[in-house]
Amino acid sequence: MKTLVIAEKPDMGRNIAAVIEPKAKNSRTYLEGENYIITWAIGHLVGLAEPDAYDTKYKRWNFRDLPILPESFKIVAHPKTKDQLTTIGELAKRCNQIVNACDAGREGQYIFALIQQQLKLMQPVKRLWISDLTAESIAKGFRELHGAEEFEHLTQAARARSEADWLIGMNATRAFTTKHNTLLSVGRVQTPVLALIYDRQKEIEAFDSLTYFDVKASFRQDALEYIGSWQGDRITSKEKAETIAAKVQGKEGTITKYEVKETKDYPLKLYDLTLLQREANAKFSFSAKKTLDIAQALYEKHKVISYPRTNSNYVNEQNIEGMHKALNMLKSTSFKEQAEGANPILVHVNNKSVCNPEKVEDHHAILPTLKRAGQLSKEEQQLYDLIVIRFLSHFYLPAVYKQHTVLTEVEKEEFKTNIKELLSLGWKVLIPSADKTSKSSKNKNDEEEENLEWNDRSFDLDADKPVNCFKSEAKEKATQPPKSYTEGTLLKAMESAGKSIENDELRDAMKDSGLGTPATRAATIERLKKVGYIVMQGKKIIISQKGRTAVELIRHAGIELLTSPEMTGQWERRLYQISKGEAASEKFMDNVQKFTVSIIQKVSTQRSAPSSRFGIEDNKNKDRVKPEAKKNISASATRKKVASSSSDKSKSSSPAERVSYGACPRESCSGHIIEGKKGYGCTGFREGCTFVIWKEYEGKKISEAMLKSLLSSGKTQLLTFQDSRGEAFKAKIILSNAEQGTLGIERQKS
Repeated sequence: MKTLVIAEKPDMGRNIAAVIEPKAKNSRTYLEGENYIITWAIGHLVGLAEPDAYDTKYKRWNFRDLPILPESFKIVAHPKTKDQLTTIGELAKRCNQIVNACDAGREGQYIFALIQQQLKLMQPVKRLWISDLTAESIAKGFRELHGAEEFEHLTQAARARSEADWLIGMNATRAFTTKHNTLLSVGRVQTPVLALIYDRQKEIEAFDSLTYFDVKASFRQDALEYIGSWQGDRITSKEKAETIAAKVQGKEGTITKYEVKETKDYPLKLYDLTLLQREANAKFSFSAKKTLDIAQALYEKHKVISYPRTNSNYVNEQNIEGMHKALNMLKSTSFKEQAEGANPILVHVNNKSVCNPEKVEDHHAILPTLKRAGQLSKEEQQLYDLIVIRFLSHFYLPAVYKQHTVLTEVEKEEFKTNIKELLSLGWKVLIPSADKTSKSSKNKNDEEEENLEWNDRSFDLDADKPVNCFKSEAKEKATQPPKSYTEGTLLKAMESAGKSIENDELRDAMKDSGLGTPATRAATIERLKKVGYIVMQGKKIIISQKGRTAVELIRHAGIELLTSPEMTGQWERRLYQISKGEAASEKFMDNVQKFTVSIIQKVSTQRSAPSSRFGIEDNKNKDRVKPEAKKNISASATRKKVASSSSDKSKSSSPAERVSYGACPRESCSGHIIEGKKGYGCTGFREGCTFVIWKEYEGKKISEAMLKSLLSSGKTQLLTFQDSRGEAFKAKIILSNAEQGTLGIERQKS
C-alpha cells in the first residue's frame, strides 16, 4: 500500500509532489505516484461545533442559558470544503501510513489533528517538519521524518487554545450582547488588545501639555563649532531662559569635562514575523495582515524565504552552512555588490547574535532560501529586500563610532554636548541613503539634538583651550502626549503583553507570554476593525465609541482580568508550557471554565446600557439586537458581523450612524456628541438638548482631538493666539458653559 501525504494547502502539496513523486498523476484534488498519494487541506476543513450542536435551545441567544460548558467538544466539517475532506477519507482507505505535512507550527498541527479525529484515521503517522519549501529542504525532510508522538504536546496546546477561545468568546459575547441588546464581540486575546488601545487613547485625551524652554549655545574653537544644551531643571519661564541665553552670548567658556570612548553599533536582529510586520508598517505603511500575506506568498508561491510565522530571531548550528550558501546565491542577483562585500567568516556557530539554539523554538529566524527571486510584485520585492539586507548585515563588521561627551561652562552656566563621530560604517553601508537621512532627522527631532552624528568630519576639540560662545538662543518647547498606536507599535505592545520593554533580552524573555502568537496577531487586529471597535486614521489606530463602551462595560462588570494584557499573556505562557510538556492542558481548561462561570455571574448583575453609549439611537441602530431576532444570530454571524458606526460616517448623515466623540456634558442629557456641518451637537437635539460647539472659535478650527479634550477635561492643550495688537500669547480654549457648549479662553499665567 501507499503513504498518504496531507499538506495544508494545494500549492504546498504540489511542491512536495514535485520532489517525492515528480511523475505523479494529477487528479485535481490529489496527486498519485508509485509510493505516495499527496493531497491537501484547504486551511481548516474541520472546526469546533456551534452551541446549538449540543442543544437546540442555544440557537436562540438567551442569557438564562449561560454559561455553555460542553463536557467534550464536538467538531464538524466546514460545509464549503466538505468534499475535500471526503476525498482525504477515501484516499486514506488505500494507504497504510500517513505523513502530516501541514505547516510546521501549532496551527498546522491542529488542522491535521482535527482531520484525523473527524475521519477516525487509525494509520501510523509521521511528521514532516521543515522551515522552507525548497526542493532540498523537502527531500531532506522526508529523509528525516519525525514520529507523531514527538508533537503530542503541541497538539494538546493547540486544542486547549481553540477550546479556551471558544468558551470565552461564545459565553462572554452572548452575555454582553444579550445584557446590553447590542452585538458586542468579546475574546480572550482581542479584548485585552482593545483595552491597550483604549488606555492609550485615554492617556492622550487626559494629557495636559506643558510649555518649557531649552537654551542652546553654539561654541567655536579655532575651526571647530559645536552646540551645547543648558543643564539644569526644566525651565518654564521664558524670561529666565532668555536671561541665561543673553548672559552667555559672546562670552568665553572653558571645557570642564571631556570624555571620549569608542562605541559600536552591531547589526540588528534577524527578523521574526512580528519584527518584520513592525518594520514594514513603519517603512511602507503595510498592515500586519498585509505583511503576513506577502511573506506567506514569498514562502509558498515564490519559495524565496523560510517559514515566516516564526517567533525566533536566531538560527541553529545546522543553519550556518545554508546561510553561507544563500550568501553565494545572492552574488548572482541584484544584491551582487552587497553580497561580494560581505565577509563569510563573521557568521559562525559561536556568533551568538546569529546562532543561538536556546532561543530557537519550532522555527529559526526568517532567512532567504537558496532559490533566486524571479518576478516579484513591487510590494513583494520591498519585503524581500528587507529580509535580504537584514540577512546580509550579519556578514559585515559593526559600525564604529567615537563618542564625545563635553561639558562647557560659560558664566557659571553649564552646557552639555554629545557627539557621535563616525569612524567606520560597517554594516550600515547596506542602509539606503534615504533611510539614513530620515533616521538622522528623527534623531534631531526626537532626541532634541542631544546626540549629534558627525559622519563627514572629525571632532577635534582641545580640552585645554577656551571656546567662544558666538550664538545662544532660548527655544520654546511643549511636552507631547503619548502617540496613538500604529499597527507596528501595537504589535510591539502585544509581543510584551502591554509592557513597555526596550531591552532586547527582556523582550525575548516575554515572547512566550505575549498577546497571541506571531501567526495570530494580524488576525486579531483585523478582527477589531471588522467588529467596529477601532478605525484607522492614516497609520493611527483610533478606538470607536462602541470600542470604548465595550471596554468600560467589561471593566465595570468587575471582569478586569478579561481586559488584562498581563493575564492573557500568562495564559499564552501556559499554552507554551503545555506545548513543551511542562504543564497539563486539563488544569488549564479547568481554570478557563471557572473563569467563564465568573464572567456570567458578574454580567448578570450589570444594568443594561442605553443605546446612546454606543453612539447610536434605538430606532436606527443596525447592531441593536431585538429579542425576536436573537434566535437568528449564530456564533459564525458574530464572527462575520461588521459593526463600525464610525466607518459608516461618510455614507450617512443620520445621527444614528455618525461617530460619537463622547457623552453630552449636560447633566440632564444622555445623548452623545456628533459632527454636523458647522458644529458638534448632541444626538438628543430632538428631545430639546441645545448643546453645540461650533467648529471655529477665535480663529481656531476645533479639531477632533480638541473636541474630545473639551468633552473629557473641559479644556484644550495650550495654543498660540494673537491679541488685537498682533502680539502672540498662550492660552487654552475652555468649556465655560457645559449646558450650552459656550467656549472661553484661559490665558497662561506668566
